[in-house]
Amino acid sequence: MNRHSTATESRRVFSVGAHCTKGSEPCQGDLRFQGRLAGARGGRRPGSYHGFFMSSRIRILAGKNVYPILRDGGFDWGNIAAYFAPAVGPRWLISCGFDRALLREGVLKKKRPTLLVGASAGAWRLAAWLQPEALKSYRVLMEAYIDTVYSRRDTPASVLASLWRIVDAYIENDALPFALANKNYRLAVITARTRHLVAAENGFLQRLGLGFCFAANAFRRSLLRHFAERIVFFHGAVPPQFCLQSDFRGRYIPLSGANFKAAIVASGAIPLVVAGVKNIYGAPYGTYRDGGLVDYHLTHRYSRQDNEITLFFHHQERIVPGWLDKKLSYRRVPEGVLDNVLMVVPTAGFISNLPDGKIPDRDDFRTYINRPAERIRKWHAAVEVAAPLGEVFLDLIESRRLQKIVEPLAGG
Repeated sequence: MNRHSTATESRRVFSVGAHCTKGSEPCQGDLRFQGRLAGARGGRRPGSYHGFFMSSRIRILAGKNVYPILRDGGFDWGNIAAYFAPAVGPRWLISCGFDRALLREGVLKKKRPTLLVGASAGAWRLAAWLQPEALKSYRVLMEAYIDTVYSRRDTPASVLASLWRIVDAYIENDALPFALANKNYRLAVITARTRHLVAAENGFLQRLGLGFCFAANAFRRSLLRHFAERIVFFHGAVPPQFCLQSDFRGRYIPLSGANFKAAIVASGAIPLVVAGVKNIYGAPYGTYRDGGLVDYHLTHRYSRQDNEITLFFHHQERIVPGWLDKKLSYRRVPEGVLDNVLMVVPTAGFISNLPDGKIPDRDDFRTYINRPAERIRKWHAAVEVAAPLGEVFLDLIESRRLQKIVEPLAGG
């Protein structure tokens, strides 16, 4: 079976996102794929279709503490201490199948709550995990996010209003007490409290402030704190362990019913594109923006012990510390941060089978500004093609093939 015929079959067989109509129940496509995998899990030899997904859809990369354990076949779900979701804009859509598989199987539920850490779109994803009907909430988020339409007349204030509508759609006010009492997961939402000109809502002044911010950050990342302070909103009786380390720079604020949604919205308030969220309850006075400004991808060690794992689905192999580091090829993740990371990334072959051969990104809003229906169709199609990735990962573990394909993670 060649790559193109496989992609055609995947689009026909798998159905998620806008095609799901059963609330928190798996869609028909999910069930069909589970049926395919059941053969391998039951001891039968995987078919060529199953083998194709195994070898061609995802790569598994592990940091230096995790790699030898996995190579020896020692993977244990109980060792996953944290699940991290980065600030990647619309690229998060290809992680939907991965997230939904983990949620559906409940593999991250343990005696000790799993830490869920995210910024921007990552925080949005993970906030759904705490809801009473998590799979349903996740689906509502996915559909509302994809189907929201923007125009050339939109302003940062109107885009902020649209973000509030999305959050209100998948997080109900009545469900907040349940979310805050969730014993399976502990959520940490990363935001940036901006300072000086970066806090301005005037476009010219904010651009000027970001210019100074970029220059300072390019010289030394630690100077970023003069323009954007890391504020972590956490759920639980005590702050997350990474906030208590000596090298942590920022503040941590308890999540409550009064600030839960505001923190989620603020974490996705992209500079220049979205107006900032002002004066969040219980947090320092100021203008809060996208958490990716300070923590774009991985910048902290979220696992406490050497045998603990931070699981991380990413759209690419490169890990960028901050939003302003994207064009700084020399900027690296701090030493030791990746040692306990288990990262899952899509292969180039998988990406080539997505609409237009690319992962959805923020540029699509501009490309299809006059053709929003085309963007929406392609984004739903991307979600559909990516639907099996979580089940593929689960089967790699259950079939003990993970140890055969795991690769060392550069920098870890």
